[in-house]
Amino acid sequence: MQNKNNNNNMFGNIEKKTGVNMSDILKLANSLSNANFKDENTVRRVIQQVAQLAGKRVPKEKEDMLVKSILSNNMPMDLNSLTKMMK
Repeated sequence: MQNKNNNNNMFGNIEKKTGVNMSDILKLANSLSNANFKDENTVRRVIQQVAQLAGKRVPKEKEDMLVKSILSNNMPMDLNSLTKMMK
């Protein structure tokens, strides 16, 4: 029971700091686990989803650069890396 309370507190803290609902983050993370990052349309969809969650607009040029980097395996594929690249 203690562990569940710790998880709830951690998720609550993340929601407060980011302003993003934890269920939205978990949905995105779940969709990433089965995503084909060799498919350009999938990569673009993921970039748009991360941008939407982060409340950021990603210009077309930056999206193209991210897609090219991801498809050529020149960047790590995790949520944190994608978010940092959008800043």
